[in-house]
Amino acid sequence: MVAVDIIFAPIFLSALVYFLTRGAQHLTKYIALGWFVVLFFISLNWLNQIMHPENYAFAPEVFEYIKATGFLPLGEFLSVPAFGFSLTLQIDALSVAMLLLTAALLILVVFTSWEEKNQAAYFSLLILFSGPIFGVFMTTNVLWFFMFWELTLVPMLFLVGYWGAEGVEVKKVFNIEIKLPSRVYAAIKFFLYTHVFAMFMFVGFFLLFKQTGYWDFTLIKEAALATPALIWWLMFLGFAAKLPVFPFHTWLPDAHVQAPSSISVLLAGVLLKMGAYGLIRFTVELMPATTSKFAMWMVILGLATTFFAGFLAIYERHIKKMVAYSSISHMGLVVVAIATMTYDGLSAALYEMIGHALVISPLFLIAGWLHHKTHTWYMDEMGGIMKYAPYASAVFIIAGMAALGLPGTMGFIGELTIIISAVKAFGWWIAVIALAGMVSAGYIIWSIRRALHAEPSEIVKKADFHMSFPEKFALAIFTFLIVYFGVNPQPIFDIANKAFSFFGGM
Repeated sequence: MVAVDIIFAPIFLSALVYFLTRGAQHLTKYIALGWFVVLFFISLNWLNQIMHPENYAFAPEVFEYIKATGFLPLGEFLSVPAFGFSLTLQIDALSVAMLLLTAALLILVVFTSWEEKNQAAYFSLLILFSGPIFGVFMTTNVLWFFMFWELTLVPMLFLVGYWGAEGVEVKKVFNIEIKLPSRVYAAIKFFLYTHVFAMFMFVGFFLLFKQTGYWDFTLIKEAALATPALIWWLMFLGFAAKLPVFPFHTWLPDAHVQAPSSISVLLAGVLLKMGAYGLIRFTVELMPATTSKFAMWMVILGLATTFFAGFLAIYERHIKKMVAYSSISHMGLVVVAIATMTYDGLSAALYEMIGHALVISPLFLIAGWLHHKTHTWYMDEMGGIMKYAPYASAVFIIAGMAALGLPGTMGFIGELTIIISAVKAFGWWIAVIALAGMVSAGYIIWSIRRALHAEPSEIVKKADFHMSFPEKFALAIFTFLIVYFGVNPQPIFDIANKAFSFFGGM
């Protein structure tokens, strides 16, 4: 399969699948599952080619290019000579780590959405989403990167706006009351907020082109020109809003609360990682000198994000909003790690990005599942869930312990390596970041106490806590990965070693 097909085929495949399966909607999920499995194994093959190019029959010039740059060239397409750009596809270890994570989460999301309503449309939109999100991580052309970045918003807008939670949002615009379904309001807010900040990023890309004459990331990097502070801040704002970094985080709790839990997995596990990926790729790697000037600002914003969102999570009664604030808090740690601009820090950031996706996903899934069963979002209206739903409760506790950094889980490795790299880069004062683990312990243990171990409420006693096998299977996979990579983190650090060798890795 040609690399470009992976990006554009989902546009036609999604439409074809929708129209062919409307009369037999149960087939759509099997097609989606098959497509995402194909994407996973293609990404795994690319990883092997990048990690061990000597095992493949590359042309000598391609082999030397991979060894010299770390990028695996996948071809150039849709060339427009008049504008001096083409769709250049090439990936390195960082790109392929994101591709593998995306494909794995899409596979698991199929299982957790096994009984979703209107499946033909739902799974067709997931297939459509897979195209541009792969394009984001596969292209080195900054203009195409921006276009793929924006196109990911379209399927997510409908997935949140149609399949989201019930409820009505009342807002005043010029003293006129407007009533919208809460899911529609959250979807529009998510779309507009991230789109507006993406325009800052686009202006930054245009200014880079004006300065260097190139649209391709690798050529801009080779130009090695001094980057004005304006371009750096334009880039940073675009990526910071996607992460999201305080104070640009307000769109995310609304989106998570209203989105179906499976879509929250993609929001937290993939879309937030686009922001972190952009920070690494376009600020640290492309503009290292300018980034070093503003690194302390990144640290301050990262710490503010971690503690502000963490304390909001302690305050929350709403179980899914609590998980949403936990997600934001952990992404603040990623920003601090990226700000170190060291091999150790970037490796820790990549590990935490993957760990965050695997840890926060089951928390979102179980939060949504509990709401579906009890018809309440509030933890103090639950209680006794452990007695009635021991399987879901056990997974929630394991993921929660990982979120607070329990040794033997991914959370511990991620937080420990971030603390070590931050102290090495900024001094002992930054060890204050270790207090984030105490804050995490506060909201996780408090949520377990209220929702799982308190006296069962009448709502819980009357609920039917049956869980389908596909849902159990997906939660089991998440739990296994959380523990496996917590005990054996080396496979992820091997990828990080390859990805960040330009910063001193071996």
